[in-house]
Amino acid sequence: MVEINASTKISVKKTAPPPKVATGKPSAAVGGHRGSAPPLKPSALASPETVASLLSKSKEEQKSFVFDHFQKALGEESIVKNISTPHAASTTKDRAGAAADVAVAAKELGVAFVLKECQIIEKMQLALFPDGIDKLFVNHVSDPVEGGLRPSMSALSLASMETEATTAGSLGTDSKRGKSTPANAREGSLLVIRALCEIVGKLAEPFVVGAFLAASLDECGSASSSVRQAAEDATSAIISMAHPWAFPAVLCPLLLQSLKSTEWRVKTTALERLEQCAKVNASYQVYKLIPKLIPALTDQVFDTKPQVAKATKSTLLAVCNTNTNQDIKNAIPAIVNAICKPADTNKAVSELMGTTFVVPVDASTLALLCPVLARALKEKLAIHKRQACLVISNMSKLVISPESIAPFGSLLVPELKKVATNVQFEEIRDEALKALANLTKALGDSYALAAQTQTDGDRTVTTNTTTSTSDSAQQAELMESEQARVEAEQKRIEAERLEAQRKEEEQAKKEEEERKRFKEAMDAQRELDLIAAKEAAEKKKEEEIQREKQRLSTKSSSGTCQGCGLKKCKKTCMFYSGK
Repeated sequence: MVEINASTKISVKKTAPPPKVATGKPSAAVGGHRGSAPPLKPSALASPETVASLLSKSKEEQKSFVFDHFQKALGEESIVKNISTPHAASTTKDRAGAAADVAVAAKELGVAFVLKECQIIEKMQLALFPDGIDKLFVNHVSDPVEGGLRPSMSALSLASMETEATTAGSLGTDSKRGKSTPANAREGSLLVIRALCEIVGKLAEPFVVGAFLAASLDECGSASSSVRQAAEDATSAIISMAHPWAFPAVLCPLLLQSLKSTEWRVKTTALERLEQCAKVNASYQVYKLIPKLIPALTDQVFDTKPQVAKATKSTLLAVCNTNTNQDIKNAIPAIVNAICKPADTNKAVSELMGTTFVVPVDASTLALLCPVLARALKEKLAIHKRQACLVISNMSKLVISPESIAPFGSLLVPELKKVATNVQFEEIRDEALKALANLTKALGDSYALAAQTQTDGDRTVTTNTTTSTSDSAQQAELMESEQARVEAEQKRIEAERLEAQRKEEEQAKKEEEERKRFKEAMDAQRELDLIAAKEAAEKKKEEEIQREKQRLSTKSSSGTCQGCGLKKCKKTCMFYSGK
């Protein structure tokens, strides 16, 4: 029998979980944003017969039909008509079908009839901004909503809606955001706006584009998910329907105003709509407004919400891709990365270093390049500053007009002056001065006084197109003095270079003469050494000869015989010669 105690180990084989089966339901996209919403389908006017029946009714009956379905779109019909009997709560599907019915009625009966005579537009204004359009972005009351919009036409308050029992079935309100209208009513109004855009189309543009876009953007920050989804779909439908030339005057101011909201969802939606304009609806108009868009988008790059930062980078890339300058087309991704991540500034400048500027540089191109180049001039390494100076110098030569680069003069000129003054390497200082000279030349005419004379009867009216006369004169004088200072500095550097070159030539000539004299002295010394060596060899040879003679002689150096030691040898001496 097996014993089991505290030290017994039991191994259990783990089985892999079964694979998940697709349910067919669409999953949420990254960041919580859905894909494109399905089209709205009418419920009461879904067939040609029902439409023909509506057209055959009297005007009062048509008004009653539109009013009833609009109430149903707001989720109020069941409350008003069946307030004393049990009834089913209004759903988003019901409200969407009723909103589509209102749009179909507007298409068949006339947009002005449904929105104006049936007072649908006033009721939507009451639901979305009862206090007027200026109260939408309440966090920035000091900055009124731009875009040529006028306040809500209705001066009524929510008291006018109490007779319709709007508060009886409220699903909750965004009280913290100052929203007192029920969520169902706001969602229904947004669905009606979307239905008008999708079903009626361009005929509804004068009534929808503008104030209702601002209201839809504001509702993207709602606490109700259904209201947020309806608001996102409504903003997308409005942007898709709007004429491209509505972007500069209406859409762009509203989208930029939305970026000042403290609700991150409002910012994200505004960025997505701006990206939609850049990619689909108004690429040319976005391209022309790049100088205005880049600073506003750059402020959102470092938002604390990662969703906003990610949407900003995507929008920046879409906006920058609308630029038509082929010289910098390949460098746009690097430029956007440098804007979003300052550590990549040098990579962007390196990309621009390989660019040959051939196409004239306009304000939109300058709006992309100048912030990155100004940041590159602040880098620690001098080689990076040199690269920025070269790009600025080449870019400034092809600027279309002084007015296009004037807004960026204050951004680049001070940094170029610092490089020309503080960098220790003369070559980099020279490049900075060249860039400053080209930039000053490009900026020169932007501060000149441009006056136009207009004759009105017997008097002449002079209008200044840039700024006042005194300011323009001071700015022109300042630029002339700056140009003169740059030229004087260049002349001084050139004179110093010539003087240094002259000294170098004199030093080289002196060194050459010294080398020549040294060579002559060395040659003479070698000749003397050869003569001395020859004399020493001859002397040594003579000494050897004398030593050999001395060795072979019987007499010593003193004259005595080397055998007997006498000057005259005896007969017994071995060297005796008999003399």
